[in-house]
Amino acid sequence: MKTIKVVAAVICDNIKEKNKIFATARGYGELKGGWEFPGGKVEPGETPQQALVREIMEELDTEIKVGEWIDTIEFDYPTFHLSMDCFWAEVTKGHLELKEAEAAKWLTRDQLDSVAWLPADITLIDKIQGYMK
Repeated sequence: MKTIKVVAAVICDNIKEKNKIFATARGYGELKGGWEFPGGKVEPGETPQQALVREIMEELDTEIKVGEWIDTIEFDYPTFHLSMDCFWAEVTKGHLELKEAEAAKWLTRDQLDSVAWLPADITLIDKIQGYMK
């Protein structure tokens, strides 16, 4: 099975306090409409952190500061294996303009279960809730 290496940003309103996190709904592909943490594929020669900065600029026209690594999610979809490095992040410049996603929300700890997360992303929710206030 083909492995796809991606990165995801768990963008916080405040990286120290983690009151709210930013989630997007996919705007394309077979997983369209599913909620996820924004990010994308790692290009050859990039570190995961560099890929995340590039992907967030491409998808959301926003500069971020990448924080600590949270986890690496390994998940088997029907047609590929996903390996997703997840990092905390914070906006440093910009206003999160949706270029590829069809919707977005800031979610508090209690609202994390209010969206239909994609199968790989939902495996991160319990861990994130443990860090949020």
